[in-house]
Amino acid sequence: MKRASIKFLTKKRMTKSEFHVSSKKYNNHMKKYIIFTLALFIYSLTFAQDVPFDKGLFKEKKDEFKIAKQQLELGYESYELMPESYIHFNHDDFRMRKMYHAEALSPMYDAYKFNPNNAQLNYRIGRAYLASSVFKEECIPHFQKAIKLNPNVAADVHFYLGQGYQLTMEFDKAIAEYKIHRSILSGKDPLEVEETEKRIKECEVGKKLVAKPERVFIDNFGKVINSKYPEYGAIISADESVMMFTSRRNTSTGADKQPDGTPYYEDIYITSKVDGKWVSPANMGTNVNTDEHDATSAVSPDAQSMIIYKGNKGNGDLFECKLVGSTWSKPQALNKNINTKYHESSCSYSNDGKTLYFVSNKPGGFGEHDMYVTTWDEEAQDWGEAKNLGPTVNTKYNEESVFIHPDGKTLYFSSQAFETMGGYDIFKSTLQDDGSWSTPENLGYPINSVDDDVFFVINGSGRRGYYSSFKADGHGEKDIYQITFLGPEKPAQLSGEDNLLANIAEPVREKVIEKQVDAATKRITILKGVVRDAKSLKPLLSSLELIDVEENKTLAKFESNETTGKYLVSLPSGKNYGLIVRADGYLFHSENFNIPETAAYQEVEKNIDLQKVEVGSTIVLKNIFYDYNKATLRDASKNELDRLTKLLKENPTIKIELSAHTDSRGGDKYNQDLSQRRAQSCVDYLIKNGIGTDRLVSKGYGEEKLLISDAEIAKLKFDDEKEDAHQQNRRTEFKILSK
Repeated sequence: MKRASIKFLTKKRMTKSEFHVSSKKYNNHMKKYIIFTLALFIYSLTFAQDVPFDKGLFKEKKDEFKIAKQQLELGYESYELMPESYIHFNHDDFRMRKMYHAEALSPMYDAYKFNPNNAQLNYRIGRAYLASSVFKEECIPHFQKAIKLNPNVAADVHFYLGQGYQLTMEFDKAIAEYKIHRSILSGKDPLEVEETEKRIKECEVGKKLVAKPERVFIDNFGKVINSKYPEYGAIISADESVMMFTSRRNTSTGADKQPDGTPYYEDIYITSKVDGKWVSPANMGTNVNTDEHDATSAVSPDAQSMIIYKGNKGNGDLFECKLVGSTWSKPQALNKNINTKYHESSCSYSNDGKTLYFVSNKPGGFGEHDMYVTTWDEEAQDWGEAKNLGPTVNTKYNEESVFIHPDGKTLYFSSQAFETMGGYDIFKSTLQDDGSWSTPENLGYPINSVDDDVFFVINGSGRRGYYSSFKADGHGEKDIYQITFLGPEKPAQLSGEDNLLANIAEPVREKVIEKQVDAATKRITILKGVVRDAKSLKPLLSSLELIDVEENKTLAKFESNETTGKYLVSLPSGKNYGLIVRADGYLFHSENFNIPETAAYQEVEKNIDLQKVEVGSTIVLKNIFYDYNKATLRDASKNELDRLTKLLKENPTIKIELSAHTDSRGGDKYNQDLSQRRAQSCVDYLIKNGIGTDRLVSKGYGEEKLLISDAEIAKLKFDDEKEDAHQQNRRTEFKILSK
């Protein structure tokens, strides 16, 4: 069963009219009958009007009593199957508690129609409402009535009434009930005292958070995504172009094999954005979904890899699927450093795919469910040993629904501890320079509520988040909602922005600039596009390597989709990146992105056209750098020239011209001389690394072959656009002369 601790059971959604029963007429009749009933008179001397289900009290209603008693026993039978303790029960107990209470509610309410004045029945109906997924607030009048009929109906009745008030955000009333319960305990059970004190603290936190609500809009996704069935567990690509989620619909795999009345199995559905709108979702098919429970857990930032949860009672494991062209592969179980005989649930990929955060209740943690991290072992080509994230973010309670933002620094998760206002609240923590995590921060109200708030993810910009919740405006038992984080309104600005990208084929104006910027906007650049054949524009399967130019090391390796050619890279601010693209039979392609630490969120669309290894093909070497006004190669250039050396050794008959170009600023003779010396520096490096002189020609063109003319540059409006144009003119190229 999917994440039992936060399981959303599918039940036919009931209207309040189905739950509420008008018993005024019946009660009037009962009162007349009670007058003449000696037994009831004697009983009422003790407990007001607490009417037991005793056939002697209902002699004139024998048939009705018999049916009501049968329903009462049926309801009580389901009720008794649930774990009794309300604290420190395990995840499977929690699921069973919700299921059996839901099953108990209907027959108990049938009995209530016959005899609404039984204290124990009112108490148990209240418990069933509280444990159900709908109309939890309906528990309050039943608990109140139970107490009125019999103040000693149950030792924990005030605790549960407090929960009802807490769920309706009547915090002062809840605190009063919790304090009554605490006084009854008198220190008999330290765990119960602790739980009651925790509830009181949650109410105090709730009062504080509600008094200062966050500036957000929370919107239901509507019927395009949500249905009358439960939807939850939304996961998104970094650019919000793809979403997967879990649902228990009648179209689920294996739905036709399930017994009548039982919840449908969990299946995974997928949708995408077309012209800014989400399209109707589709079941991901039998490669991913089975006739048992299959649920979302994580998707990579580029939506080319997905991790799903598969499991049943008390445990579960994580499995990975890969998008191969347009088909998702069958799930493969993650290794034993992640999956155990215990319960592994939610997880999240880092932006480079080399780190995986996940949740497990395996022994050795700080609480029942803790967050762990593992990194990819390049040598073993598998995930390494997992490490607990530590006591700053893990507690003796439960942590769930872990999500690491594409910035690689901001961790979001749900927790029952810290400063919650009830159930699971969503928190965030930031990775510090020393590798530690900051003290978790509550995301506030109304993002968090007094119920469980889970499965939170957030887009690359940090402006929009998604999570699952049951709300009055919902379409089903659980719906997916979008959160828009509001910040100070700012007009869109195209001028005066940081020059974030250097040496790219198109000017920076391609980037998508958010019209409204949240104060907490993430400092990352989303680079995406399509890798294509330069002539046919046919999409290509290619390998992409992201490098740290300054450190001269590989940061990540990934592939474009073999059918669509699409790729997506998340680039946190504060580095000088190189991107190398390769495909069989094609010349490699390089890009350079120097992104300052202060750069705000942006999206850049960059299609990469690869040229075949054939005579006349010309490639700009984007990661060649010289000292200012000199021909001396910087160390950061050597990786690029090493790639060219490798290409020439793999194709030993190729002869190339290596040329350097300047912009139009400076004298003609100076530019010509500088460009020739720079071209020769590159040739000398290649010769030093084993390439024959007869295969190399150096040529300095100065400003002779400008890509963008001075006239075109003069028409540009902004200084940063003009500087980008000059940067494109300053380049180093190689051209295949023969092969």
